[in-house]
Amino acid sequence: MRFGICNELFQDWPWERALELTRECGYTGWEIAPFTLGRRPEQLPTERRDQLAKQIERAGVEVIGLHWLLAKTEGYHLTTDDSATRSRTAKYLGDLAKLCRDLGGKVMVLGSPQQRNFPASMTHQEADNNAIDVIQQALPLLEANEVTLALEPLGPGEGNFWNHASQTVRVIEAIGSPNVQLHLDVKAMSTEGKPIADVIRESHEHMAHFHANDPNLLGPGMGDVPFEPIFDALRTVGYEGWVSVEVFDYSPGIETIARESMQNMRSALRA
Repeated sequence: MRFGICNELFQDWPWERALELTRECGYTGWEIAPFTLGRRPEQLPTERRDQLAKQIERAGVEVIGLHWLLAKTEGYHLTTDDSATRSRTAKYLGDLAKLCRDLGGKVMVLGSPQQRNFPASMTHQEADNNAIDVIQQALPLLEANEVTLALEPLGPGEGNFWNHASQTVRVIEAIGSPNVQLHLDVKAMSTEGKPIADVIRESHEHMAHFHANDPNLLGPGMGDVPFEPIFDALRTVGYEGWVSVEVFDYSPGIETIARESMQNMRSALRA
């Protein structure tokens, strides 16, 4: 397992300082939110993409990929009945796949609940069908750029679409592409009504990426969820991918979150 951290945690820090703390804490990967690259990240010039990729590499950090793909955007939606919006969303995901590759990443995490929730007039199956249509349209560019789209189940507090890993796995199996796999998140799995370790064991065959955090919105080990069983399950299923820290409450401070999260994960892994 390799440890990464999501770059939006560093907020308005200069990248030099953020990357320095990343390495100092022991992380070797960065997961990038596209909105941290500007209002239209898909239009980032080639020269700027190269500059950023080299800056991260010089710091001894690897780009894991992208997440929060549709956050802070307009005109995109995954489950809408509007075919034009679905096609526009698919094109954007394809553009992000190229950005991901140019930065050196290989995984894109598809969460973004506000851009995928469906209305009461639509069934979950209809929403699935619309999401599959979007993903299949984007698939050629995912394959061409050798990027894996990791679908993220989220808890009901986030929305009504893909609340369980099993729902997401059904879509992954329906699409049947190695470039469409599963992302698991501790905060989200805590709402499934079963032990997190069981969710990992039941769905690990499709797992491409993993987020470490807590339902209290802080980092791993900074709340009530024990991480020893989680890391034991990851080891048991032979997971060799990234474990990336994603938090939503920055109030303890950037340095505290980064340091304590790594310390807690190392401690749980040793145990």
